[in-house]
Amino acid sequence: MAYTEKLKTLQDTIGAPYKLAQTDSWKLFKVMAEFVEGYDLMAKYKNEVTIFGSARTHEDDQYYIKARKLGELLGLNNYTVITGGGPGIMEAANRGAFQVKGDSIGLGIELPMEQRINSYVTDSVNFSYFFTRKVMLTSPSQAFVYFPGGYGTVDELFQVLNEMALGFMQRVPVILVGQDFWNPLIQFLRNTCHSVLGAIKAEDLEMIHIVETAEEAFEIISKTEDYPNILATSSNSTAIASVNWRIFRIMAELVEGLEFLESLSQNVTILGSNKVSQDSHYYQDTYVIAQELIKYDFSILTGGGFGIAEAANKASAEAGKPAFATLLHQAGKTMNNYVSDSIHFRFPFTRQFILTGPTNQYLFCPGGLGTLHQLFEVLTLVQTHKVDKTPLILFDTEFWWPLVEYIDKVFVHEYGTIKLEDEKLFTLTSDKDEVLKVILQNK
Repeated sequence: MAYTEKLKTLQDTIGAPYKLAQTDSWKLFKVMAEFVEGYDLMAKYKNEVTIFGSARTHEDDQYYIKARKLGELLGLNNYTVITGGGPGIMEAANRGAFQVKGDSIGLGIELPMEQRINSYVTDSVNFSYFFTRKVMLTSPSQAFVYFPGGYGTVDELFQVLNEMALGFMQRVPVILVGQDFWNPLIQFLRNTCHSVLGAIKAEDLEMIHIVETAEEAFEIISKTEDYPNILATSSNSTAIASVNWRIFRIMAELVEGLEFLESLSQNVTILGSNKVSQDSHYYQDTYVIAQELIKYDFSILTGGGFGIAEAANKASAEAGKPAFATLLHQAGKTMNNYVSDSIHFRFPFTRQFILTGPTNQYLFCPGGLGTLHQLFEVLTLVQTHKVDKTPLILFDTEFWWPLVEYIDKVFVHEYGTIKLEDEKLFTLTSDKDEVLKVILQNK
């Protein structure tokens, strides 16, 4: 599919691009409505704990039983259980809370393959858009619990970890249930992303707790405190004004982001760590790949920081081409000197949406929590048919192999949280020529 067609598809998906009068602008209001409905629902509850996990987990599975037990413990102790509202682990947690008359919330998603809100939910909102739903799933909780899952569960894990690391969320316990499932992933983060690449700080992994039982998870949760909800009292005019500002700012950033994307021709989004030094082979390889892509009239889009982003933007600038970037407003953070065309965001989720929006290709170079979040978000969107299938390239086999092996061994063959065909949604290579070949085949 041509770039302009993909951009039009994205515009039609969320509505209201840069030419509102020529599109179904009501879809933009639908996005606004989802934020309003979501915030309104969340305002009614306190002591929230969000539980994630596979929708494919059966009732007799040990993790279904554990999730149900945790939901029961939370419900009995006046916690609000929040899930994605679907089957599997989500149903189990909602079921446990429901059966002890606790608050059992479901935040559902409309998918091409039908997925209804499970029958154990006491209050719910159904979303059309993943990014609005994920904001609600990750906003108010005082703890997050992850049972074995697939691409979507890991996407949500890395979103929470990354936003905590960046300071966009309060630091609360991140509890992973199931040592056999989660230990290989955490080893990849510690041994490869932290020790080898330096892309993750040690303190950003300290919030992770791996447990085996519902009782262990609950013991950690019981030591946490509820965080104030800005919507806790609907009569608070200051809170209402703050939320109104937030919603309209989100909408403005989406429209501005789509206007920014109009300036790009066919493009490749290149993502990776900002901790990579200029003398690193990761930096040099990225620079060479970007140089070759520019020769074939591809625009390069990055996150605008240093490391991998700088290498890609440098290639554009030195070729006399625009160097595009999307950036987050963060104290003390600046963009690299090669960026010529940029857009700044206050919200990580609007930036994420634009950064991984209507691109022709994705090149994932070695990176940390942000890169991993972006990778699994795109994999989730493609897997669930929310976006068209598009090439996703993991560059540098030595770096990515432990993660790919984990996906194959644990996700596919041991736990069945994804299908074998889902493992084929990305290409793993260390060959710069193969990167170019894959991208040109899908030009």
